[in-house]
Amino acid sequence: MIYKAAQLDKYLKKPESGIRGFLIYGSNEGLVAEYLRKLILSVSADLYDPFAVAYLEGADVNADVGVLAAEYNSRSLIGGRRAVVVKDADNNLTKHLKALLENGVNEDALLIICGVALNKKSSLVSLAEKRDDFAVIACYEDRDEDISASVRSKFVEAGVTIGRDALDLLRARLSNDRKSNLGEIDKLITYIGDKKNVTVEDVRAAVSDQSSMSGEDLCYFTAGGMIAQAQAALGKMLAEGEDAVGIVRALSYHFGRLLVCKSDMEKGQTADAAVNSLVPKLLYFRVPDFKRQLFIWPREKILGALELLYKCEKDCKTTNMPAEEVLSYAVLQLAGGAAKLAQR
Repeated sequence: MIYKAAQLDKYLKKPESGIRGFLIYGSNEGLVAEYLRKLILSVSADLYDPFAVAYLEGADVNADVGVLAAEYNSRSLIGGRRAVVVKDADNNLTKHLKALLENGVNEDALLIICGVALNKKSSLVSLAEKRDDFAVIACYEDRDEDISASVRSKFVEAGVTIGRDALDLLRARLSNDRKSNLGEIDKLITYIGDKKNVTVEDVRAAVSDQSSMSGEDLCYFTAGGMIAQAQAALGKMLAEGEDAVGIVRALSYHFGRLLVCKSDMEKGQTADAAVNSLVPKLLYFRVPDFKRQLFIWPREKILGALELLYKCEKDCKTTNMPAEEVLSYAVLQLAGGAAKLAQR
């Protein structure tokens, strides 16, 4: 079954007896590592207790599946549950996992499989998603709200505050990988020393620009008429296993916000006032591009874009329709249309 972050938080507080294992996958290595750590701690107070935690490499299991079976079926010498971790798993593990679970479930063992190279279409992911006793957690690029939450949590833990401008700049410089971000924040906290507040100057001095392509980049490239950049961003997201429907919805959300601002402007508000009234607010470095899009996209064209995206989402959900190709064509149409509007 597919597990969301909120479900995992609930499990960690009170583990469900019906969940026998977890598959954690996706390109966000930091988030995979964080979830793995939390799941092991739900079984053992010590991450490296040899009686309670067994670590296996995916390559070793592929070479000798008996290693996994032996660890999974072992009982702790001191009693209690054990965590059996398989790191760097790939699709070669699919048949081994299927055979292991068909031979019975060990209620004393929590099997945790991690694979940063896996994606939504992987056979191992498909197998785990179909089982009611296996939870599947996808760990892709952090969204802005995820980055903000992890940043604030880290600063609260260190007893440090950060102003909005400094936070906006920090978010803009961070990547979408949790592990990389936490390293940059640790570096920033070390840099400020005994100070208790992070300033814009501190962020500029201590944090290098780690940002990379994201769904938000795709939205701005598309609505801004940057055809090549939009296609490149889309290709990268699809290659990393991002769901086509999720991407369509992100684009619809962006054009929906443009429509809200356009409506406010038609009621007499200035572009600045309309943009400032958006909730959540735009990151400051996005504001100029967003305002430019407000002026190149007429209201009727925005409505047309939303209609195109609605049809695109419907087609992506239709059986036997090539979702990625449908989405790619829609992005090409929108970006091409924006480029023509900008020329006028």
